[in-house]
Amino acid sequence: MPWLSLIIPVRNDASALTSLLHSLQAQRGALELIVVDGQSTDNSVALAQPLADSVLSSPPGRAQQMNAGAAVAKGEVLLFVHADTQLPDQFAALIQAAVQHADWGRFDVRLAPSSFLLRWVARLMNWRSRLTRIATGDQAIFVRRELFTLLGGYAPIPLMEDIELCQRLKRSGRFAAIGTPLITSSRRWLKHGTLRTIGLMWSLRLRYWLGADPAALAARYYGSSKP
Repeated sequence: MPWLSLIIPVRNDASALTSLLHSLQAQRGALELIVVDGQSTDNSVALAQPLADSVLSSPPGRAQQMNAGAAVAKGEVLLFVHADTQLPDQFAALIQAAVQHADWGRFDVRLAPSSFLLRWVARLMNWRSRLTRIATGDQAIFVRRELFTLLGGYAPIPLMEDIELCQRLKRSGRFAAIGTPLITSSRRWLKHGTLRTIGLMWSLRLRYWLGADPAALAARYYGSSKP
C-alpha cells in the first residue's frame, strides 16, 4: 500500500507531464501517481496512462481536479504537484521526515530558467511563505489525507484555491517548510515579463484579501495569458 499519493492536475500539459512522470517511475509502488485531466485537447491522457496508477477525467479547474484525485487516493499523505514541476531527488524522504512533526507543508521553490530578478522572486516567495504559513500550488503542498478530508478539500473556486486551503490548514494543523527546493517553470514570467507578472500576482492577491470574487480574479489572471 503506498503511503504517499501524488495528485497531478493537468490540462494540455503533455510535454511537462511526461517528463515529470518518467522521473517518478522508479518509485512506483511506494508512491501512488494520480493524474487528473481537465478536458485536455492534446495527448496528455494517452501519454499518462502507462505512466500513472490512475488517470481520471474532471471538469477543468485545479480545485475540482485535485479534489477528484484526493477522493480516490490511497496514501496517508497527499502531495499536490503541478505538471511543470521537478521534484528534488529525495522528496519522498523529506516529506516522510516532515510529517513526523507536522500535518501539512510545502517545499521551497526555484524558478527555471532563472535570472537575477527571478532568483529574488523565488527567495521572496519562500520567505513570505515561511512567515505567513501560506503556500502556493507551485510549492507542492502536502497534507495528511485525514486532515484534508476533515476540512473538505479545496474550495470549488477558480483561483486562489491554494491560498484558501492554507488559511484553513494553518488553523488546523502543524506546518512544515522544506528548505530543499523543487524547480518550477518560469515560463509565465518570461512570456509576459517578470515585473509585469509580479505586479499582476500581487494585485490579484491583494484583491483576494480584500474580498474580491475569485471568479473575477480568474478572468483577470487567465485573460492576461492570452497573446
